[in-house]
Amino acid sequence: MQAEDARYLKRKVKGGSLDVHPTEKALVVQYEVEATILGEMGDEMLGERKECQKIIRVKSLNSNTDISALARKVVEECRLISPSKLSEVEQLLFYLQNRRKTSGRADRREKRIVKPRDLTPFEGMEIDEEANINKVDEYVELLYEGMDEKIRGATLILHLARNPDNLEELLKNETALGALARVLREDWKQSVDLATTIIYVFFCFSSFSQFHGLVTHYKIGALSMNVIEHELKRYDLWQDELQKKTKNYILLLKDPENQALRKDHEKAFKKYQGLLVKQEQLLRVALYLLLNLAEDTRTELKMRNKNIVHMLVKTLDRENEDLLVLVVSFLKKLSIFLENKNDMAEVDTVERLSRLVPCEHEDLLNITLRLLLNLSFDTGLRNKMVQVGLLPKLTCLLGDENHKQTAMCILYHISVDDRFKSMFAYTDCIPQLMKMLFEHGEERIDAELISFCINLAANKRNAQIICEGNGLKMLMKRALKLKDPLLMKMIRNISQHDGPPKHLFIDYVGDLAAQISPAEDEEFVIECLGTLANLTIPDLDWELVLKEYNLVPYLKDRLKPGSAEDDLILEVVIMIGTVSMDDSCAAMLAKSGIIPAIIELLNAQQEDDEFVCQIVYVFYQMVFHQATREVIIKDTQAPAYLIDLMHDKNAEIRKVCDNTLDIIAEYDEEWGKKIQSEKFRWHNSQWLEMVDSRQMEDGEPFIYGDDGEMDRPDLFYSTDGITPASGAVSPDFFSDPYAQNGDGQHSGGADGFDLTAGTSSRPATGFGFRPDEQFFYDYTSSR
Repeated sequence: MQAEDARYLKRKVKGGSLDVHPTEKALVVQYEVEATILGEMGDEMLGERKECQKIIRVKSLNSNTDISALARKVVEECRLISPSKLSEVEQLLFYLQNRRKTSGRADRREKRIVKPRDLTPFEGMEIDEEANINKVDEYVELLYEGMDEKIRGATLILHLARNPDNLEELLKNETALGALARVLREDWKQSVDLATTIIYVFFCFSSFSQFHGLVTHYKIGALSMNVIEHELKRYDLWQDELQKKTKNYILLLKDPENQALRKDHEKAFKKYQGLLVKQEQLLRVALYLLLNLAEDTRTELKMRNKNIVHMLVKTLDRENEDLLVLVVSFLKKLSIFLENKNDMAEVDTVERLSRLVPCEHEDLLNITLRLLLNLSFDTGLRNKMVQVGLLPKLTCLLGDENHKQTAMCILYHISVDDRFKSMFAYTDCIPQLMKMLFEHGEERIDAELISFCINLAANKRNAQIICEGNGLKMLMKRALKLKDPLLMKMIRNISQHDGPPKHLFIDYVGDLAAQISPAEDEEFVIECLGTLANLTIPDLDWELVLKEYNLVPYLKDRLKPGSAEDDLILEVVIMIGTVSMDDSCAAMLAKSGIIPAIIELLNAQQEDDEFVCQIVYVFYQMVFHQATREVIIKDTQAPAYLIDLMHDKNAEIRKVCDNTLDIIAEYDEEWGKKIQSEKFRWHNSQWLEMVDSRQMEDGEPFIYGDDGEMDRPDLFYSTDGITPASGAVSPDFFSDPYAQNGDGQHSGGADGFDLTAGTSSRPATGFGFRPDEQFFYDYTSSR
């Protein structure tokens, strides 16, 4: 080929395998370079391939290095490594980070002990230098000998398996793995040591997802479950035998000279402890293997069908902390599935976990709290937590910085239930929470903390404790300064309780009213309005407040449908219902044209029971004052709306309508007749339907004749005596006080409005706390 014939050179680089450098902290990238000389027409004239390697040194790698970040940097800077191999690079760097020097080896390769999830069944077990990967067949032959030889052979193979470099070599030796599986299947009951060693070999494989198929193929998971079940039964027998011997020992202790009895008991107890240590080693390695295999949810389901949850819960009675960490970790992983959580609810899981809170072992306490958090989403299990005395224990952990957050989340879930809110008043929980609130400085309060406080403030006794000292003053100062709607929601819950807490708010009425402005954040305004609306205090001059802060135009504007979010409009209606208890204030509202605006809003929101109930309550308050009563009766169709609502499907709306119409009937004769007629028709509707039906059949035009008997007022229900002629009566006349949330009393909601409520009571809104309300702050279960 002439030189002038070669026109173009084509060079192609193809990435290959990755490996670690045998002696240095470096990665070795194998790649192939293909060079091709093309002719003038583009045809290949000559080609050559060459295998090359590139060494990427990572000298900065140490025990504190972020492996994920380093792996990304290596992939970004080395074009020979495909981004798809990022996970492989991470594994190799992890290997380099953890390998340690060993002596007596020609290649000085570094080894590491497999530590999945930073936990191993046996700590400190060193690699036997006598074990040789080339002698596996010799070790297999030992498995066909006596029990001692079987244990020796399995131990030598285990020492090889604990080095990850040997796993692929062992994988190729089907004879060895098959022999191990067979010996385990046939002889596991004869020797705990043998069963432990062989399961540990397969545990080393289970530490890597790519070998799970191998473990499943030999059915080691099913065998491990059989082993665990058998050992738990043996443990029960040991306990029974030890208890019997202990009873006999106590009975015979009256003879102090009987040293033989003492020695016999001590010997039996020592033997029991030795058996227990070996058994717990076996349980640890078997459970670790199952935990690794449970990464596949299908395999986990098979375990669940074989009662894995009950086995794990039964193991919680042990004292071995390392075993308990493993068992609780396994239960936490399982608890994210409903079926497993239900299985845990059937046995005494919470009771057994309660003894671990608190405990000296930090890891065990941490994982126990995280499991309890997952279980606390279940109402029944939350009840159990309270019954077994976890509430004061968890409260004590609020002072522990390492466990404060998890403990608070569990306590928050407990506080959702009204039955348990009052129990917090008998712990030091509230003072601790108040301290945390004020330690935040200018920062927004953590969602978990403020959510917990919001729940507790819905209880009257808790609210009193919160307000002790300068509690309310500090809360109000912080809320107004930071414009924090969640903190104001907590204050709003405090304001709903009658008694001393409510009267403390008199000093802050002006501060709250000043926040009612279009310029403020809508969520914050909603909470401020709700707080003001809760202040049903007789001595409060609402007319002065409305005038001084010019609130009437704001309230009127917000009554227009679509002028704001429904939540804000609803709060405006509630606020109007509260201030309407004041005669002069109600007259001022009537002159401003608010009543027609409320009627218009009723038309627009007639399908929303909560709006309807609150609007009708406004009418109920206003009919007691002459100025507003005349406007409602003479100038609006409110009485007609109320007559229609007498038959509403919502029982609470019917109640407030009935009482409001009774008052209207007392003061207006014309409407009184209409109301009486409607009540008669409604209460006797079935009878009237039957009469109408008979008239149709018999052709009788008038069953009573035409003498006008139906106009006799004495045939109807009368409102005589309900109110005095002077009209000098308040809604208190028709009502009894209603109870506060969390004290075994009525807790609110539109459907919870009770017309046996007094002046201080009104239909509670969806912002109040009610038993069926969803969690204010959502947590997802932790894996």
